[in-house]
Amino acid sequence: MKLIAKNKRARHDYILERTYEAGIALDGGEVKSVKAGDISIQEAYVTIRGGEAYLVGAHVKPWHAAAVGKGGKDGGGGRTPDPTRERKLLLHRAELDKLIGETKEKGRTLVPTAVGLSKGLIKLEVALARGKQSHDKRQALKKRQAERESAQAMKRAAR
Repeated sequence: MKLIAKNKRARHDYILERTYEAGIALDGGEVKSVKAGDISIQEAYVTIRGGEAYLVGAHVKPWHAAAVGKGGKDGGGGRTPDPTRERKLLLHRAELDKLIGETKEKGRTLVPTAVGLSKGLIKLEVALARGKQSHDKRQALKKRQAERESAQAMKRAAR
């Protein structure tokens, strides 16, 4: 998958257990914006309602030609969609049923981790995650710092 946007906070705030690849239902102008890299999933989350998964809080910048109103099938005509509207996620029924069962367990949620292109289609990587405690976050920071220091020491020793 060719990466377009990444949610770096997800790895910091959650323990990611499993990832799934889902399609996103987008308008024509939104597709062009996403392919241009004008999407942010930092504040986004995934919710399940009525047996369907929805991406909530993702910001897709309106495509410039759609905002100007050039018309056509690409979302034009002077109509600009809400940049933070809910977008339906396209998953296989078996995957969706499995995710519904796993998110009912206490402490588990679905977190968007990345948006990318796969075979010309826009895909969202969704992770089944468990929230980290603050002490887990501190341990992860200490571990990363120790790895960084050891790598620097090895680099200095190689000179």
